[in-house]
Amino acid sequence: MSQKRVMMEVGDDSVAVITIFNPPLNTMAVPIIAGLKEKFDEVSRRNDVKAAVLTGSGGKFCGGLDLNLIQKVHLTGDVSLVPHASVDLALTAIEDCKKPIVAAIKGLALGGGLELAMGCHARIAAPKAQLALPELSLGLIPGLGGTQRLPRLVGLSKAIEMLMSSKSILSEEGKKLCLIDAIAPSEELLKVSRKWALDIAERRKPWVKSLQRTDKIGSLSEAQEVLRFARHQAKRTAPNSSLHQACLDVIQEGILHGGYKGLLKEDKVFRETVLSDTSKGLVHLFFAQRATSKVPKVTDVGLKPRQIKKVGVIGGGLMGCGIATALIVSNICVLLKELNSDYLLKGIKRIQANVRGLVTRGKLTKDKADKALSILKGVLDYSEFKDVDMVIEAVIENVGLKQKIFSEIEKACPPHCILATNTSTIDLNLIAVKLNPQDRVIGAHFFSPAHVMPLLEIVRTQKTSPQVILDLMTIGKVINKVPVVVGNCTGFAVNRTFFPYTQGAHLLVNLGVDLFRIEGVISNFGLPMGPFQLQDVSGYGVFLAVWKEFAKAFPDRVFTSPLIELLMKNGRNGKINGKGYYIYEKGSKPKPDPSILPIIEECRQQTKLMPAGKPITITDKEILEMVLFPVVNEACRVLDEGVVVRASDLDTTSVLGMSFPSHRGGIVFWADTVGANHVYKSLKKWSEAYGSFYKPSKYLEERAIKGIPLSAAATSSPSSKSRL
Repeated sequence: MSQKRVMMEVGDDSVAVITIFNPPLNTMAVPIIAGLKEKFDEVSRRNDVKAAVLTGSGGKFCGGLDLNLIQKVHLTGDVSLVPHASVDLALTAIEDCKKPIVAAIKGLALGGGLELAMGCHARIAAPKAQLALPELSLGLIPGLGGTQRLPRLVGLSKAIEMLMSSKSILSEEGKKLCLIDAIAPSEELLKVSRKWALDIAERRKPWVKSLQRTDKIGSLSEAQEVLRFARHQAKRTAPNSSLHQACLDVIQEGILHGGYKGLLKEDKVFRETVLSDTSKGLVHLFFAQRATSKVPKVTDVGLKPRQIKKVGVIGGGLMGCGIATALIVSNICVLLKELNSDYLLKGIKRIQANVRGLVTRGKLTKDKADKALSILKGVLDYSEFKDVDMVIEAVIENVGLKQKIFSEIEKACPPHCILATNTSTIDLNLIAVKLNPQDRVIGAHFFSPAHVMPLLEIVRTQKTSPQVILDLMTIGKVINKVPVVVGNCTGFAVNRTFFPYTQGAHLLVNLGVDLFRIEGVISNFGLPMGPFQLQDVSGYGVFLAVWKEFAKAFPDRVFTSPLIELLMKNGRNGKINGKGYYIYEKGSKPKPDPSILPIIEECRQQTKLMPAGKPITITDKEILEMVLFPVVNEACRVLDEGVVVRASDLDTTSVLGMSFPSHRGGIVFWADTVGANHVYKSLKKWSEAYGSFYKPSKYLEERAIKGIPLSAAATSSPSSKSRL
């Protein structure tokens, strides 16, 4: 029998229990939608059924529409693959059913699952059940009446907040908002729901059709004001997306012309958004992120992760303290090691400030914060490292220093201890060169701030054991990171792919393009800041150190500009001293600093790149491509060398590690939408005009000529340089 089915059982109380079976999340695949309609039609017909309860199997109510179906629509372009369920299921079969229907919610009710529940005449939930309409985070709007029923149940302002943020609430909050009618213990949920359904049938409880309610909407003028404010907020928080405005349009339609008209518009807009580039990008990213948990010869060989209870963190700077914060708030004991008492005290204070910041932002309760800080201990030597399960080194990018530390911790730590480094660029083989054996050495590359940024880049060498990789992947998930396993090389996957990003921008400046125009083009594309502000924020010292590492590793394709050195010579160090490309003043946004123009001019005089000494003429589209196509080109080399398991891993890392706009699906996905042929021809043209920095890679050239997507799996094994 198919796993995807809907079952119905009628009890002695004449209540039919309809159960969705589609593990693990009971998502609404086409057979489920058809099965639900069939069972509710049967409930309406049968004289021996007085009422019904809708629930899900395996402790989950329903995880929403099956995204495999959406992915199939994206591949085929055929939106008719998605059934029209809003009117004929959620409205006609459920809400307008002749018998009362109660939703019994356990675990979660997400997207279409919550919409099904809102179509029912009452909702009973188990404690801590998750409720959400996260469709906007997938480039969609709700399609089963969520834009119409949620405002009528919880009020317009709260409904808009839930829809715009895609964030979930727990059933306890749902009860306060009247989205949930009652909370019942898990073991009592069905019993309470059956009785509630009978009470409605026998008129002891109200029979409520949520689409017909208007009491929570307020007056028309109040509703219009709420919508006006929401539109303004959406323009600020999602400036590059029309999706939020489209969702608000649908909500407004229901308020102005009634719930049924709102449903019709919702269905129309849902079908339009399904085929949008935004939806394609976000759904691709959804699957890409989940694919990172599958690593050949690591997750498929029957290994079980070992428990990591205690971690030593070496270095109390920004990164070390961020890593320590991420660990202690996830209940993992930390020993923070520093060189002297002053540095150690500063590090502990920094961690305390990090934890307090999480409390202030509502990410952590005070009790949990106190518990986290109680399992942090500062040390000045390795005497207490004898029982740590893992060490993470987080000192400055200096090979000699890292080698010294690894020699010390190898002697101080137990044989099972994982030896990890947070280096962002240095080849792990250099760090571990004096260790024997090297099977427990691994890269744990966090992104700053480490307790906030969601990516953990796990770097394996050819000697790293699968057990160590699996253990670090597990720790990554425990501390709420997305762990992505990559191969070992200079810069690894993320920094290696994006090292041409700032260089492309510098080359354009030296060709006479206005620096702040470049910043605007990149920001309009969807990155949170341009390449020059990124240098200001990350620090010029870090930037120069990384640039030198890449110049050593890839001398054939590095563009070197004297601009940073000239800025530093003029007393500028970026955000750290308030002066860089921008002026940084406390309490105000960074402001472009026109006084850097003479410094830029001096730089151009030194490089002499402008044709005939005059700035090049260029469109905004060309600016974007001259900055990002070299990144695509390097991504091709990373794919060719087997540094990542799959192309979609680069999409995940580009979004989570470099803030590449998520609605564009990641760097490789975006490049495929642009087309490999266009990327190749553009780079070839620029390489002839401006040098080897733009020279197309062999991988890109072959894919462009043969018409193969950059993301398509290699037909043969990766090159002999394979890192994985």
